[in-house]
Amino acid sequence: MKELKIEIPYKVFSIDELKVEDQLLIQAAREATSRSYAPYSHFHVGAAALLENGIIVSGTNQENVASPSGICAERTALFYANSQYPDQKVKALAIAACHADKGIPHTPITPCGACRQVMLETENRYGFPIRILLCGEKEVYVIKSAKDLLPFSFDNY
Repeated sequence: MKELKIEIPYKVFSIDELKVEDQLLIQAAREATSRSYAPYSHFHVGAAALLENGIIVSGTNQENVASPSGICAERTALFYANSQYPDQKVKALAIAACHADKGIPHTPITPCGACRQVMLETENRYGFPIRILLCGEKEVYVIKSAKDLLPFSFDNY
């Protein structure tokens, strides 16, 4: 038997340590949380994608009483970007959250498995890594590629 270990490389920044471009992307993701539809969980998530041409598109989580019928903010943003700007690579994706009662989570939230798979598919589509910015109250985790979030991914063959 052999035991192996997977490590995920990421950097931790305070928001003011980030480049202005990243700060604006985080601001767009945080603003998007106010447009989410989360009447059941009260957990509002926003995502903002920076495209190669400099345009920022955002998405929000949209809940539905028939639970699997909703969609996460990350997929909303990426699907919108891919459908409206099919020739533009996604350079970065910021993800932020806000709970109706508790405010912004202290530590960054992470995307679900389905969103990680969609991020990876978007990377594969354009042959370009997407920088992921996971936003907490004061810290931001910066990950170089969606591949780092999904080891043993279901990938193209």
